[in-house]
Amino acid sequence: MDKPTEQQRPYPVPVTWLILGDKQGDNSQVETLIEGLGWPYTRKYVHMRDEFVLGKPQFKATLDHLDLGRSDALEAPWPDLIFTVGRRPSMVALWVRVQSGNRTRIILVGKPSGNMPDFDLVIASSENQLPPLDNLVPIALPLMKVDPAKIAAEAERWHGRLAALPRPLIAILVGGETGPFVMNEAIADKISALARHIQNDLGGTAYVTTSRRTKPEVVQALRLVLPQATPFFAWSADAGDNPYKALLGTADGFIVTGDSISMMVEVILLHKPLAIFPLSQGVAGTVDQLRRALIRRLFNPRCETTLDRWRQRLARLVFRLDRFKLLSSTRDFNYFHSMLIKKGLAVWAGETLKPPAELQASDLDKVVARINGLFEQPTKAD
Repeated sequence: MDKPTEQQRPYPVPVTWLILGDKQGDNSQVETLIEGLGWPYTRKYVHMRDEFVLGKPQFKATLDHLDLGRSDALEAPWPDLIFTVGRRPSMVALWVRVQSGNRTRIILVGKPSGNMPDFDLVIASSENQLPPLDNLVPIALPLMKVDPAKIAAEAERWHGRLAALPRPLIAILVGGETGPFVMNEAIADKISALARHIQNDLGGTAYVTTSRRTKPEVVQALRLVLPQATPFFAWSADAGDNPYKALLGTADGFIVTGDSISMMVEVILLHKPLAIFPLSQGVAGTVDQLRRALIRRLFNPRCETTLDRWRQRLARLVFRLDRFKLLSSTRDFNYFHSMLIKKGLAVWAGETLKPPAELQASDLDKVVARINGLFEQPTKAD
């Protein structure tokens, strides 16, 4: 994509901050977006107080959830523009905008935890089901990136430990519980069965890794039931030798639990074989999935026919009346899984792994065009 020069751009380059948290998959999307724009920027990393690393603070414009001693300084001069992602960093972005006299614009990547109109643009991939408001920029896949050089370097560093393992080497990447899915000790038996199939029937190796969101009881259950020869890495904040990137560069295929969209997308971007491991939903989760599917149909961003236009009017009305946010925004993981399989980018776990279809062009150009258009409009404070 050609980037406009200073002479071609009809506005000065805005002073830009990236407000980033501790989720690398989220941060990667923001980094990809700013690189597509080609603007100078300043990163502002924010760290959470211990109780809010996993706990959800009440959503509002505040810094109360931050460990200010570990976070980067947030002080004037305030930026013209903030890119951010996630509940906790976006609360910080809203606080900065208040300090700027509501001059700062905010571009949010992903599903808003607060009120969607609070953001100037919301860039949401297709698992997010959001009302078709004017500030929504729908895209197919998250705007993630992979760094082939770093992955190759990690693969080389781990070569001595991975090269001798029987092939095919299949990485099983375990995420964590999120609505509507349930992830408990029972999942360990299913993953163990997959590992035995890879080991006994394929003559290969299943390398199982957990992640930041994996429950301790699931980690413990995996330790107990995985076949003895199965390499296993249990994630922890102080683990010094995580094999994840080395596996991205070395493994012959991947099985990823259905909750972890970021891990799926990284595998897809590397054009590696991917299988989706579906998670149980339980009774409550099944009912909740019906709600999510209904919202997906109502909030579908397609607007090509008269019926579409009437449906979107109804969707905007529902959004305005939804005081308790039961229908305002959610994620439909099942739809995302089906989309990947329909496009030939993945199969279901248990099916034969195969190279994915060619990936279609990124939506980055569309997003960059919307951001450029934003700066041809007056600010909220004008």
